[in-house]
Formats: sequence, structure tokens, C-alpha cells
Amino acid sequence: TVFVFILLLLFLSVVELMSVDDDAEERPALVPSLFPLVPPTLYFSTANEKVELLPVEERRLLKWKLSTVTPNVVKHTITRSHFKITKSDHDWLGCWGHHMKSPAFKTLGEHQKLNHFPGTFQIGRKDRLWRNLSKMQARFGKREFGFFPRTFILPQDIKQLRKAWEGGGSRQTWIIKPPASARGTGIQVIHKWSQMPRKRPLLVQKYLHKPFLISGNKFDLRIYVYVTSYDPLRVYIYSDGLVRFASCKYSTSMKTLSNKFIHLTNYSINKKNSEYQSNSDDTDCQGHKWSLKALWKHLSSQGINTSSIWEKIKDIVVKTIIAAEPYVNSLMKMNVRSAYSCHELFGFDIMLDEKLKPWILEVNISPSLHSNTPLDLSIKGNMMSDVLNLAGFRIPVREEVLSPCSSTCRTKYDLSADEKVKRAFYLTQRSTEQDFQASVLDVLTPADVCVLVQAEDELTRRGQFERIFPSTTSSPYLRLFECPRYLNILLDQWEQRQWTDRSKGIAVLKTLCQKGVHLGTSDQAHMVRPQGLMNVIFLPCSSLDSQPLGPAPSQEDDWLSSLSATPSSGSSVCSSVCPSPPPASERSSDKDEGLKPVPLL
Repeated sequence: TVFVFILLLLFLSVVELMSVDDDAEERPALVPSLFPLVPPTLYFSTANEKVELLPVEERRLLKWKLSTVTPNVVKHTITRSHFKITKSDHDWLGCWGHHMKSPAFKTLGEHQKLNHFPGTFQIGRKDRLWRNLSKMQARFGKREFGFFPRTFILPQDIKQLRKAWEGGGSRQTWIIKPPASARGTGIQVIHKWSQMPRKRPLLVQKYLHKPFLISGNKFDLRIYVYVTSYDPLRVYIYSDGLVRFASCKYSTSMKTLSNKFIHLTNYSINKKNSEYQSNSDDTDCQGHKWSLKALWKHLSSQGINTSSIWEKIKDIVVKTIIAAEPYVNSLMKMNVRSAYSCHELFGFDIMLDEKLKPWILEVNISPSLHSNTPLDLSIKGNMMSDVLNLAGFRIPVREEVLSPCSSTCRTKYDLSADEKVKRAFYLTQRSTEQDFQASVLDVLTPADVCVLVQAEDELTRRGQFERIFPSTTSSPYLRLFECPRYLNILLDQWEQRQWTDRSKGIAVLKTLCQKGVHLGTSDQAHMVRPQGLMNVIFLPCSSLDSQPLGPAPSQEDDWLSSLSATPSSGSSVCSSVCPSPPPASERSSDKDEGLKPVPLL
């Protein structure tokens, strides 16, 4: 089976290459960094582009792990960049496969990228999604988290559901869903208590019975969301998506509740209806599947403010990702050697009610990328090129591939004591004053520069994605995090300072990288003075909190020693820009000659 699969892939690769016009633009195989002494990333082209060949020695390293669930749109994209399929467990660079149990992430080498983070089932399973959103609603109220239907999880919530049912009147509808199903499997709309299954786990939600209709049909939106990092959190949303229509006219009659072609919008269900109409044009507003951009065009023609709807959807996305953030970061630190190894594409399903309010229905951690129609291929093909470019794949040092690092190998930036002091300072202060928060940028440590360089480089590779966290308006979201993270504060303040003219901030980072600051430095200009910072932390200060937040000054030396030995919250730095430098005492001065770009670890 594997052999046949490989032959089929090779055939598809040949067809793909033959279909590219000989006059198509040839793109460089590598995307250079904005910054000196920072390695480039691999380029992934669209279907009408060609990618130049790398030298043979580097091209031999371009291997992609075989997976039975890798969609054709991914296979075509990697083939255009001259990747070859491998069955080896250690010499591959990328894989688009199944989600794994968290301990299995320990097997990932530092040079490898998998399309998942551990723990994202906390929003990918329907029951976990609603538990986490409900917890956030309890903390912050319905005004902040009022974008999901009233939900019960059975059998645990059976008594609460019965009470809600009895108080809901005679004409009420609920939708029941298995907690871990897909493609509409097992979903029913019911209106009688006797219709409620008793012997299996279920999610029961209040049915959104007044949806916004187009030509009398119900529809939902598939929104593509891409997360490149959880610490710091970086979230992107794709500018296009899919609009899936139910294939029969909507009705509120109780007699129609069993008709899935009326009440469900899943493509996998509605394509079986003889009345289903396909659509092959991503600009047309016809048939039972549209592009998201076509929907915006249609609504705008009716005088509807689509920008307002889009902003509300982005708000839902950021809050939902934050709801699972503590679980993911905890499992990352326990099971993943390098943050470089994980990235994830999510499919958010959103429905608009009659007042055009968006509601979240579910989150898919393995959204369908099957491209059976020109419409699907147009959207998903271009998106996949942007996803893999954003991911920042790099060519590893050959020794990494031949001799994978052991599980005890350290791949995270070795923070010096003063860097840890700085992080602890900004995490323990309770002041939310902008002037105080902005001071995080006053002294940029080597680790700070690494994170900012990576964020700026990544932003230039975004294609049709928009970064929605961090952004110029994302500061209010910081209070929603269960555990504040230093790197989120750093990036947030960088956005506040640089958004009007990014070129100024980029120029600053270029200068620092030219000096090799991001590689580690003993330059005092980029080191926090522990003694001075301790005075700020532990002595009462009118501009900050008047309460001491740490040990007494006489305990300062012991506390610094403990910081050196214990990682602080949010201390991990993705090593795709900065490899582990030598200890602070051994770092070179910025005057050292012969600095070279280092491999991304």
C-alpha cells in the first residue's frame, strides 16, 4: 500500500510540474531574513510558480514524512519546493499528519515540524471546547464570552439540562452532538425529552433557531486560523474561507427537524442531496458553497457592514485560542524539545444569527483540506502555500538529521540571571499603566531581540493571512490569560510602539543583529542590572505597587541563584532564530569578528 501510495504521489508530482507554464516566474528557493546573521527559510510556491533548485547537498535534506492523511493540496505544495517522501522516523523535516498524544511529541527532533501542538484537543473536542469557554464566561461574564450557545455535557450535566428543559416552554429545539465526531456524524435536532439518548456521552446545545438566511437557506462559515507559536502567542486569520449552505430551504416547523438537508450545513451531508448545486467559481454567489469573499461582496451589496462582522469573528477566534492556552503551554514544556517543531491550522465554524451576530459552533484541529472542486482548490491551494511559508521551514545542519539530539538535549535559550530577573519583574508587577508596560522595551536582552526578530520576519511571510494577536488593538486580551507571559507583554508593547512605522523598529533590530546581540552578548547596554532592578522590585515605589513583591533585599543573592536554576514562567524562546548560546559568562562581545548566521535549532 505504501509503495502504491508513493507511486501515485510521484505521478501527481509529474502532472503538477507539467501543468506549470514554462514561462512561469521562477522564485528563489530561500526567503532571506530581514536581518543580518539570521538564516533564511524555504519558499513554498503557488500552483503558477516554479521554485529554483537548491544545490544537491541541501536538496537531499528536503524530506517529508509520509502520512495517510496528508491531503493532496499539501503534497502538491511541498513537491513544487522539491521535497521527497520518506518513511524514516528521524531524517524528515516536515509532516502533515494525525494529532498525537502529548508524550509522543517527545520523539520530534529539533529540525522537524509537525502540524499540531500538544493539548489543542482542549478546543478541538466539542466537550472540552465548551468546558473551557464556559469557564472563561464564569470568570469574565457573558459580555466578553457570550458567543456560544447554552451547552450541557452528558451525562455529567443531565440534572441541569432537565431543569433548563422544563423551564423552556413547549416549543423549544436542541441539537445533540457526539463530543468527538466530525462531518456531521451523529448530529440530531430534537424537540422532545423522550428523543434524548441516554447511554452515550453527548453534547446538548440550545439550537440557534433564527439563523441569518440567504435565499431562504441556512449557512455557516469555515474560518481558517493559523497559530505559529503559543509562547509568545501569535495568531493569524486567513482572508478567505468557505461558506457552506444547507441544500434545502430553512423551516422552523417541528416536522422538518429530522431533515438534515434543512438544518445541517456540513458539505459531507449536503453533497448527498440530489438538489445540491456545486459552485466552481470563487467569485460567484451561486450554488451551495461560496467563498468567504463572495459572501462579503453579497452582504455589502445589501448595505451590510461586513467589517463589523469580521471584527467580531476575530474577537471570537482570539478568545477561544486563549481559553486553551494554559493547557497547550504546559504540555509544550513537558513534551516538546523546541517550539520550532509545532504549528497548527484550525478550522473555526461560525454561524450568523438573524441579527448578524456570529456564534462559534466548533473548532476543527484537522480541518478538511480536500480540494475536489476549483473553488476549494483556489482557496485551499493558495492558503497552504501561505501556511508553509509562515511556518518558517529551514534547512538544518546535516549533523542534526544524521544524529538526532537525545531527549535530554537543551534547545531553549539559556537565559542569563539578569534576563530572568527582568522577566520576573514584569510578571510580578500588578501595574497596568502604559508607561510602565512600555518600559519593557527600554533594555532589549539577547532573548528579547530573538523574539522580536522572529515576529517581524514571520510577518513579512504572511501572504493573505492577517495577524490578529498580537496586534495594535490586542492589549485588552492580555488580562484574559490565566498565566501572564512575559513574551506576550514584550510583543504587545512592540506593536504599540512600532505599528505606525514598522521600518523604524526593523532598523533598530537590524543594527542589533549586525552586532550579534541575538546570538548572545556581554555588552552591558543589553543587560539588565540585577541590583538596580531589585531596588525597583522590592522597595516601595509610588509609581508602582506599594507592596513588596519578593524576598527582602538581604535575600537578593539567594533569589538570583534560584532564578538561575529555575525557569521562569514564559521563559522559553523559540530557537528558530536563536540557537542555544553559551552561558552568559562565555558570551562574546559585540566587537567579535567573523559572526555568521547560525542554523535554526
